Amino acid sequence: MGQRMSLSGDAEDAREAVDNLVNDDANERERTANIPSVLDSSDNSDDETLRSSLEDRTFQNILAVLVGRQSLGLSSLSQGYPRDTTSDSDSEHDGEFWRHRPQPAPPQPQPPDISEMEKAEITVLTQRSLVGDSRRGRPNLAGMIAKRSLCGQFTVRDKRLICGQLLPHNPKKVAQYKNKVFCGTHARDGDVFMTACQDRKLRIYDSSREKFTLKQTIEAQDVGWSILDVAVSPDGEHLVYSSWSDSLHQVSLLGSEEKHVALPFCPDDRQFCIFSVSFSCDSRELLGGANDGYLYLYDREANKQSSRIEAHEDDVNAVCFVDETTHVLASGGDDGLCKVWDRRSLREDDPRPVGILAGHVDGITYVDPRGDGRHLITNSKDQSIKLWDIRKFSNSDTIEMSKQAVSNQRWDYRWQRVPKHVGNSRTRLEGDTSVMTYTGHTVLQTLIRCHFSPQFTTGQRFIYTGCAAGRVVIYDLLTGKITKVLSGHASCVRDVSWHPYNVELVSSSWDFTVT
Repeated sequence: MGQRMSLSGDAEDAREAVDNLVNDDANERERTANIPSVLDSSDNSDDETLRSSLEDRTFQNILAVLVGRQSLGLSSLSQGYPRDTTSDSDSEHDGEFWRHRPQPAPPQPQPPDISEMEKAEITVLTQRSLVGDSRRGRPNLAGMIAKRSLCGQFTVRDKRLICGQLLPHNPKKVAQYKNKVFCGTHARDGDVFMTACQDRKLRIYDSSREKFTLKQTIEAQDVGWSILDVAVSPDGEHLVYSSWSDSLHQVSLLGSEEKHVALPFCPDDRQFCIFSVSFSCDSRELLGGANDGYLYLYDREANKQSSRIEAHEDDVNAVCFVDETTHVLASGGDDGLCKVWDRRSLREDDPRPVGILAGHVDGITYVDPRGDGRHLITNSKDQSIKLWDIRKFSNSDTIEMSKQAVSNQRWDYRWQRVPKHVGNSRTRLEGDTSVMTYTGHTVLQTLIRCHFSPQFTTGQRFIYTGCAAGRVVIYDLLTGKITKVLSGHASCVRDVSWHPYNVELVSSSWDFTVT
């Protein structure tokens, strides 16, 4: 799979290689068809549908995987065939050939550049939330324990310092399915955990008081290939999920009756998917980013689409509300740019962001706000996370250089390994305004997510992310160094969620497990 096939000779050799690939995969599927389910299962009809997807591929599609989508020299074979126009993000063909491939080797982290971080406001904010008075010096855990025996309880800062030393460890498998897990997140202050799986099921778990008990299984409707994103309203009453469909779907979490409500959008006449969806803090609105390059705002009270904003030149992979006011939005796309929007000055007929954050050299897979209205992080296919101060935007030259660097990429993160020139690159884009860049994790196969660690237990001292090498990687926010690596998965970890009040972290993986 890793070698390129010469196409200058007879194409029969290529066809024979593809036939062997299909036969080998069919044999492998037959051997793994009866893998037992530990805690859950999906319908046999769903399994048969998913297993037949490979057989439905054309010769050209499989050959394109073998030689790489961006390879030259395909003209002799591509005449008369339509060009592959599927989305470069979580499309219905993503990851098929990764299912039985060995996981990629973990990359070597690049030495972090802390020059901007040393003078950044976020350094002061983080240190203040952890220690309070910097003159106290390095905290003494033994002293804090002795103080607790006298005073009867830890202070909030003491709890954060202790949790910063006692990071999540000892992985334990809590759920296993028969298909890939795409989403896993805590809700209702950590008392609920929910997963979204390729078997078209949403599962709700009771995660209160260190439990992990299945409470409810929801059969999703109108799902194309897989559920791709799930969001829970801040009031905890509803969840919304997205897929390859013209509608989001809303389900009540409080009533005894499972009722699905379609929330329709008005896209162009094309295959449509919301890759990322987010609730506003008041639960009144939904923000979505789609494969047509637009942002969509949905008014839940009026039950209709309220805005459609032309945002990016390619797929919009990630969206978020930056602060509690819901005025400021952020979006990240396959054009490698993170754009910041202010709704108070936003016009649908002339959409202009208030600023653009440029520095990545490949598409953005996720955006996570810190919650202070000033900082956010972005995960990218260039194998890095960047921390941004959204008050420091990029100039036009840097934006153009970033777009050019993205357009020059000649590899497909869904099928291929990370090229050496990408993994070993230490060149910072001229004019990159990011505060810090974090490297040491792998972004392949799907839109892998990253987050700030919780405020209550860690003071947001860490950044953590999934990894295509089956790991969870935790970075120190201020130093950029890897603080801890949590291993235990056999395939890509797409989503990760740190409990807001406990030292617990849950990872959801394409090896069909939740840990």
